[in-house]
Amino acid sequence: MAVIDRVKWDGTPDILAWKFPSEELSTWTQLIVNESQEAFLVRGGVYEGPFGAGRHTLSTENIPLISKLIKLPFGGKTPFTAEVWYVNRITNLDIKWGTPDPIQLEDPKYRVMLPIRAFGQYGLRISDSKKFLLKIVGTLNQFDSNTLSEYFRGVLITKIKTEISNAIVKTGLSVLEVSTELENLSNLIKNAVTNEIDSYGVAISQFNIHSINVPEDDAAVITLKNALAKRAEMSIVGYSYQQERSFDVMQTAAGNEGTAGNIMGAGMGLSMGAAIGVPIGNALSNIAPQVQTQAAPPVNQSAGISHEDKIKRLKELAELKESGILTEDEFSAEKKKLLGS
Repeated sequence: MAVIDRVKWDGTPDILAWKFPSEELSTWTQLIVNESQEAFLVRGGVYEGPFGAGRHTLSTENIPLISKLIKLPFGGKTPFTAEVWYVNRITNLDIKWGTPDPIQLEDPKYRVMLPIRAFGQYGLRISDSKKFLLKIVGTLNQFDSNTLSEYFRGVLITKIKTEISNAIVKTGLSVLEVSTELENLSNLIKNAVTNEIDSYGVAISQFNIHSINVPEDDAAVITLKNALAKRAEMSIVGYSYQQERSFDVMQTAAGNEGTAGNIMGAGMGLSMGAAIGVPIGNALSNIAPQVQTQAAPPVNQSAGISHEDKIKRLKELAELKESGILTEDEFSAEKKKLLGS
């Protein structure tokens, strides 16, 4: 092959390392290196360089390995063979990542097992070109960012899963609330991964978590979200879960005359009233006359209000309070009268 008198690589952002296709060089060869690059000459496993940005003449003055070669009679110029490697030092910021399978984790707030997924993006740069060529590139002719991200995928995913799980457990945040900690989590994972890959001459320039979420069609997620929606509804109308369950019992008792009479006769109403407070005890006591003597009209009109009407009325009162028509005290007084009716 002909001796090369000019070596140059323009490159592309996704290629991190590239070997010049010819090894036929000489002491008059010009090595041209761009601003974002570094170059090495490799002969017999010996790396000469790095050569920074600029134009370099391969001579015995600046390349010690050439001085060890046997000079042949080429007019004072010495041909020799050596590999020329270029390393792209520019940062690649567009490498995407995602957990290939959900992380199974107990939600520390609601104590249910939930599957967690995470997605994001990170940037890589070559921090030590020689170390990178020796430990990762090896004998390949070129090495791109996709190959590098695949190389570190196992390390990345393991660290990501570990740090996300630890953060959720330590903070006590629900998986549904952890999005508020994405910036802190991103920094934790970046530091953890940096320690792992530094020995390969590679550095993480940035690391971002874009989303931590749960599959919407998962049975545990559906159950949890339904429960939270129910709790929010009860909070809006101003009564508790215990009161809701008591209303359900009252409605069932009123719809089954014989059963209701037996329950009330056995003292169930008294025990439930003691458990959930005076308002529900009063409501239960008002059902008894209706069950035992169907023909007798109620003593007052409020005693005959059905469960559905009470819920409807509570919602109407809540809407009036939210719109500013009723004050908090007025709403509380009306709610107390309604629940005590």
